[in-house]
Amino acid sequence: MKLHRTISIDRPLLVVALEEEARHLHAADLPVLVTGVGKIRAAWALAAVLAKQRPSSVINLGTAGALDDNLRGTHLVSRVIQHDYDHQGISGLTGTPYGGPPIELRPEGLVLASGDRFVEGGPERDRLTAAGASLVDMEGYAVAMVAREFGLEVTLVKEVSDTAGAGAASDWRRTLDACAARLGGWLSQYRA
Repeated sequence: MKLHRTISIDRPLLVVALEEEARHLHAADLPVLVTGVGKIRAAWALAAVLAKQRPSSVINLGTAGALDDNLRGTHLVSRVIQHDYDHQGISGLTGTPYGGPPIELRPEGLVLASGDRFVEGGPERDRLTAAGASLVDMEGYAVAMVAREFGLEVTLVKEVSDTAGAGAASDWRRTLDACAARLGGWLSQYRA
C-alpha cells in the first residue's frame, strides 16, 4: 500500500491496484492510494486510510477484462458483484446470508464482477457472462464495499485491457500503459 499526497475532505481519493495504473493520474494533483492486487489488499488498504482521514468521495480506476469481445474503452460501473464467493453454500451451511450482495452504484453503466482470480476464458468466463456481467476485475467490489461502509460515495471507472479470454495475461501486459493513459484522460474530464 502506498498513499501519494494528502487526503482532504474537499477532494476525492483515487484508488488503484498498481502503480502502473496510476502513472497518468498524478497530473490531477489528487491523492492516489495504490492498494496492491486483489480484494483483501484493496479492502485493507482503503479501510486503513479511511479510518484516519475522510475524502469527499472515492474513485476506483483500473483495468478490467471485457466479457464481450467487442467491448472497448473506458466505462463507468453501475453495479458490482463479487463472483468468487459461495453465497448459497455459506448461507445454506450457516443459515445466515454472509458475503456481500450486489452493490448498486448508479442507474447507468456496466456490471462489473470482482474476484481474486484473473479470468482467462473457459467456464468461468461463460458463467460470468451468463450472470450478466460485462467486465471483470480483482478489486472493484472491495473498494465499493469499504467506501460504502464509511458512508462515502464511490465511483468505479474501468478501462478494458483484454477480453478475459485465452491470452488475457499477455494482452493485459501489452495494453497496461495505454489503458493507464486513457484512465488519466477520463480523470482530466471528470467533474466532481
